[in-house]
Amino acid sequence: MKRNLLIGFALAGVVALTLAGVKVLQIKTLIAAGAAYVPPPETVATAVVSEEKWPDTLTTVGSVSAAQGVIVAPEIAGTVREIAFESGAMVKPGALLVKLDTSSEEAQLRAAEAQAELARLNAERNRKLRSDKTVSQSELDTTEATLKQAQASADGIRAVIEKKTLRAPFAGRLGIRLVNLGELLEPGKGIVSLQSPSPVFVDFSLPQQDLASLRTGLAVRVVLDAYPTNAFTGELAAINPDLDTVTRSVRVRAKFDNADELLRPGMFVRAEVILPEGKSVLVIPSTSILSAPFGDSVFVITPEVKNGATNLIAQQQFIRTGRNRGDFVTVESGLKAGDRVVKAGVFKLRSGASVQENNAATPKSRKSPKPTDS
Repeated sequence: MKRNLLIGFALAGVVALTLAGVKVLQIKTLIAAGAAYVPPPETVATAVVSEEKWPDTLTTVGSVSAAQGVIVAPEIAGTVREIAFESGAMVKPGALLVKLDTSSEEAQLRAAEAQAELARLNAERNRKLRSDKTVSQSELDTTEATLKQAQASADGIRAVIEKKTLRAPFAGRLGIRLVNLGELLEPGKGIVSLQSPSPVFVDFSLPQQDLASLRTGLAVRVVLDAYPTNAFTGELAAINPDLDTVTRSVRVRAKFDNADELLRPGMFVRAEVILPEGKSVLVIPSTSILSAPFGDSVFVITPEVKNGATNLIAQQQFIRTGRNRGDFVTVESGLKAGDRVVKAGVFKLRSGASVQENNAATPKSRKSPKPTDS
């Protein structure tokens, strides 16, 4: 019985050792296969770093303002008796907009005109009498002063009536009507917005170190989200003589014709002042850049000869970027003209990865992109 147990244990040990040896051989085979495995090359699209001459620009943000713009409002209180305009209409200078109730002032004016007429007759009569030495000079002076007071009183009432007749101070486009017939208006209560649609100004600020590059007449280009495919071109019209003491920036104004009235007062825009002299820059597609908290990088394609075969290897290269224009960005350091960089597929690469090029299905980068679905 004891001998049978020993034989059983011996057989179990032999089986265990055999299984362990098989597993060790399998593991060694897997390790060798993993060490010898070469992943297939990743398919990427590439672009060549090109040297171009871009006009030097000063970029900033600004807002649109009308050459002339105002919220029409009464100076004195009154009840709306007549509305003589339509919302959104173009008006000429002096066009009647709103007339407030002037019935009380008109009655006062008739009385004042009657007093002025009486004072005029008395003054004329006393002038004749004075020429005959019938009245004294003091009596004539009194009647002359009374005439002037009566005329001034009538003029004051006419001025009140005129202030209750609101007219367009300049030609422009009206906004939405803000009052109704019969409404009692307080002084300063807005009636309608009046804006001159053409030309318009774009106001923005630039840091003081750019002041030496500025002069009136320089071209200014603006873009805005409302019209992503349009770029509006104007010219620098004015430069503030003083600087903001807090930000040390100078306020600048550009003028735009705006014949199509696309630019509206209050719009936010991105502006570029185009300086007369351009400079050479290195340009790559913006999709080539892999952004990270520690810096921007690109993958540069380099050939590698191994076992008699030439393979393409992607090497990560950190760069410093500059200005953007459409789908392109300038590179200030880290690349040289002629380098080939990955422009599509950067997120699936690692430094040293094998790649193959396929640019057939990649959209072409443009300086002035016009997306069809925007």
